[in-house]
Amino acid sequence: MLPKVYIETTIPSYLTSRTNRDLIIAAHQELTREWWDARRSNFELYVSQFVLQECEAGDPQMAEQRLDVLSGIEILPVSHSVIHLAEQLVNKGPLPAKAATDAVHIAVAASCGMDYLLTWNCKHIANAMMQEAIRELCIQAGFRPPEICTPEELMGD
Repeated sequence: MLPKVYIETTIPSYLTSRTNRDLIIAAHQELTREWWDARRSNFELYVSQFVLQECEAGDPQMAEQRLDVLSGIEILPVSHSVIHLAEQLVNKGPLPAKAATDAVHIAVAASCGMDYLLTWNCKHIANAMMQEAIRELCIQAGFRPPEICTPEELMGD
């Protein structure tokens, strides 16, 4: 059985966007493309309806490209326990209220037993300063937290 990866919205965004002039973002885009091409087949990929909704926003042509790369990827359910955990991540945890959707991404990944949550959102999700509190709240809610990482960290050998 392959490890399970929840694909957060920044991944299809980086995959499909034009190369950014900012060198760090451009490097992240390239790493994302390399991971997608070389490594994704080593994992079972999943998204949630929240990822799809975020991908639908903005320029219609770019939205179509983002949704195309996610075509065929299984959509995980958003249950009451997901919403409850997301609320805890905001109310008792490290995430600010403006990051409520980020909390839902974490909660979906945890409640559905994902091994990894793949993201470039280092402000609210892949933030080392928040990881301990996120893990603790997931465990308190009865879920094993996913390993939150970037494509660079999930490249393997």
